[in-house]
Amino acid sequence: MADLYIGGTWTSAREKGTREIRCPADGSLVAVVDEAGPQDTADAIAAARRAFDDGPWPRTPPNERGDLLLRVADLLARDKDVLARAESLDTGKRLVESEYDIDDIENCFRYFGRLVASESGRVVETGTEGVDSRVVYEPVGVCALITPWNYPLLQTAWKVAPALAAGNTFILKPSELTPHTAIHLMRLLEEAGVPAGVANLVLGAGPEAGAPLGDHPDVDLVSFTGGLQTGRRLMAAAAGTVKKVALELGGKNPNIVFADADFETAVDMALTAVFLHSGQVCSAGARLLVEDSLHDRFVDEVVRRARLIRLGGPFDEQAQTGPLISAAHREKVEAYVAKGLEEGAVLRCGGERPADPPHPDGFYYPPTVLDECSGRMSVVQEESFGPVLTVERFTDEAEAVRLANDTIYGLAGGIFTSDEAKAQRVASALRIGTIWINDYHPYVPQAEWGGYKQSGFGRELGPAGLAEYRETKHIWRTTNPSPQGWFS
Repeated sequence: MADLYIGGTWTSAREKGTREIRCPADGSLVAVVDEAGPQDTADAIAAARRAFDDGPWPRTPPNERGDLLLRVADLLARDKDVLARAESLDTGKRLVESEYDIDDIENCFRYFGRLVASESGRVVETGTEGVDSRVVYEPVGVCALITPWNYPLLQTAWKVAPALAAGNTFILKPSELTPHTAIHLMRLLEEAGVPAGVANLVLGAGPEAGAPLGDHPDVDLVSFTGGLQTGRRLMAAAAGTVKKVALELGGKNPNIVFADADFETAVDMALTAVFLHSGQVCSAGARLLVEDSLHDRFVDEVVRRARLIRLGGPFDEQAQTGPLISAAHREKVEAYVAKGLEEGAVLRCGGERPADPPHPDGFYYPPTVLDECSGRMSVVQEESFGPVLTVERFTDEAEAVRLANDTIYGLAGGIFTSDEAKAQRVASALRIGTIWINDYHPYVPQAEWGGYKQSGFGRELGPAGLAEYRETKHIWRTTNPSPQGWFS
């Protein structure tokens, strides 16, 4: 077994640690993989440092780097079926969702491959004769890329593609629960011709394999997607060497439904917003804010349909959503719901493990709706990362905005209304990074993604997503130099 990729070589963990990967849908063994320790991570950092300082990749012309990313996109398309199956086995999500993800991942590599090939810096007009003034973009250096378990390869692509496009080297540390598509991606990068040491992979738990990436002096940038507490620790660790940091730390995302919204669309999207992938989505619309005059009819219909959602494993064609990622995570969701009920929320559906789960060893939890919630409840302020919808009432536009902004997070949110002017006013007033109007969840790699407030800082995707992995340098050249005589 050799699942770590360091310096262009597949290798085993130094201390011979291993981890069993089991499918959350039924508990079946997927594989046993290497488990890296701090020394393995140090080896990967050293390899990335050498490749950046002495290797060809940072000095490869942007159009050639772009061509390599396009080759990777072609390989992703070729291996779509294998990758989708591996993603579903690790996460338990439905195969059809994983297939959509692989298409998005391919598009991400194509987008950054084309973007970097078309960018060449800019000329600065100085208003002074005899001066050539240019701004150029250079790679940051060695990048630590730490990714979560809910969208393993998608979140990896959002980091790897722009990091490579910009000319960096990197160490990828995926979630220890979902490593297989990251392993496969490394093989595709190798096949596409990425030079040795540019791409490095360490598998393992955060404290052992990931923590050294935060404070190591040879790491120039840390990009992390995951939980708020871990993000805070990484940010503190990075401060010692003043390295660049980009964080996406989740959200408590409001989905605002006004009384004039298209009823059928808003109900359908309210379900999709929160119950897709069993709520294990950083942008999930887990806070439903409904105008008071619409509340009863709307919530009754949401509850009716939520009860009909069919749970199942990744290859069950009748399933509409899957399991949670682990037993520990299910227990966390259960405790979250219990606390909300203690605080006065009204349970409308779900709220306990299914009596007849699709598989007794799977980590299933049903779609759950908690009604009559208020802004001070823990279930409204804290992220469950599960299939739990909280419902709050509002009376007018101003109250809707106040409630939606009353959170430490600011990642995403939705607005449903037939009044275009109202939609635009509310969108402008929300302190949120991505806002959908009469829709929920779509994104494209051309548009930036990231949060306000404690949802993090920095952006992924779009031109700003490439800029995260670059340094900006100004070069001033005087074409007809002569003495100035200041001190003659």
